[in-house]
Amino acid sequence: MAQLAVGDRAPAFTLLDQSGAKVKLSDFKGKPVILYFYPKADTPGCTTQSCEVRDHRKDLAKLGAEVFGISPDTPAKQAKFDAKYKLGFPLLADEDHAVAEKYGTWAEKSMYGRKYMGIIRSAFVIDARGKIAGAFYKVSPKDTVPEVRAVLAG
Repeated sequence: MAQLAVGDRAPAFTLLDQSGAKVKLSDFKGKPVILYFYPKADTPGCTTQSCEVRDHRKDLAKLGAEVFGISPDTPAKQAKFDAKYKLGFPLLADEDHAVAEKYGTWAEKSMYGRKYMGIIRSAFVIDARGKIAGAFYKVSPKDTVPEVRAVLAG
C-alpha cells in the first residue's frame, strides 16, 4: 500500500486493545485522533515513544485528541507494556499487520544486511471528519509528540 497523505480518508479499522476491548476508529468520528505505529512493545525506541506520548497526553487531550498506539504485538503483550510503564491509553494489537498495511507502515526493512518485513515507526493525525491531517513516516520516537501537536495546534 502506498503511504497516506494529508487529505486522504483515514482507513477504517477495528482492533483489540490491551484489555481485549474492541476499538473502532469510527467510534471517534467528530474528534481528532492520533495514531502512532511502533514496531515492538517494550523495546528502547518504542518505550521512549510511548512514554513521550504518556507524558504529554494531557496536553494532547486539551487539543481534543484521542491517542492510540498500534503494533503487531498481542493484547497480552500490550497489557504488560502498559502496566510496566503506566501508559494509561489504548494500545492496539494489529497482529496480522492488516491495519499497518492500510496505513502504509508495513514495509521491507533492513538490519545488518538482513531484509525483513516490519513496522515503519509512524504517526498520524486524523481530523474530526476522518481525514488525514498529518502523516509522519519514519518519525523519531522523540519527534512524535511535537509533530502531532503542531498539526493539532494548527
